[in-house]
Amino acid sequence: MQIIRETDALKAAVAGLRAGGGGVALVPTMGALHAGHMALLAEARARAAHVVASIFVNPTQFGPDEDLSTYPRREAADAAMLDEEGCAILWAPDAALMYPDGLVADVRAGDVGAELDGAARPGHFDGVATIVSRLLDQVRPDIALFGEKDYQQLAVIRQMVRDRDPPVEIVGVPTQRDADGLALSSRNAYLSDEERAAARTLPRALGEAAQAIAEGAPVGEALKRARFRLVAAGFDPVDYVELRDSETLLPMAALDRPARLLAAARIGRTRLIDNLPVDPPQ
Repeated sequence: MQIIRETDALKAAVAGLRAGGGGVALVPTMGALHAGHMALLAEARARAAHVVASIFVNPTQFGPDEDLSTYPRREAADAAMLDEEGCAILWAPDAALMYPDGLVADVRAGDVGAELDGAARPGHFDGVATIVSRLLDQVRPDIALFGEKDYQQLAVIRQMVRDRDPPVEIVGVPTQRDADGLALSSRNAYLSDEERAAARTLPRALGEAAQAIAEGAPVGEALKRARFRLVAAGFDPVDYVELRDSETLLPMAALDRPARLLAAARIGRTRLIDNLPVDPPQ
């Protein structure tokens, strides 16, 4: 695996891959890799001959009170994992290269990024849309893969690609979970043992709400019960528990089209997010 930090070297390396035949897949990450990222790599290898992964802890998607300075950085260990999974190139630029004109997010997330996490983290999705747009311009992959765990992020990226129309397919990969159901996340490392035990209430409460809604329970009542369970487990605050259209993320009061049940809540100092698909009866 090549580790590349300069744009000209990246272009040459990607051209070399294409010269050998086959498509190129991009897996953007912020490092601190885990089994969820490896699932993205595996799906990328299944869909393309060559895989490029990026590691860049993007400052424009962190708020002033968020964990940019403490976000885990372990490039050597991450590179070893990527190499073992058959990644051809690790694109590891620095902030000066990605933001030569200063830390400005100049791609807007639009309406799909305005609510939910967009409301809780102002500017976050502008930062996401900006960095993904730049990565797509630099690597020029045929496909790019993102985890459904960050479902609103995936929706923002899909909308950005529809608006800007780069020649790339965006692929969502299902959420990977630990044995207790908790979605895999780099931030899980921040949880104490006690917080980790309480955190598994999040996927369980969402699962119960999703099942109830799918079976015809009133949406508002199911969401209220899920919030109550989270509060009782020690989550504080619960930012949102919402049923939204799976594409537009507009609110839904009834299950009349494919939907996503999304939640964000804080346990101790760690903010967790999760989501589940909810489909109407056939």
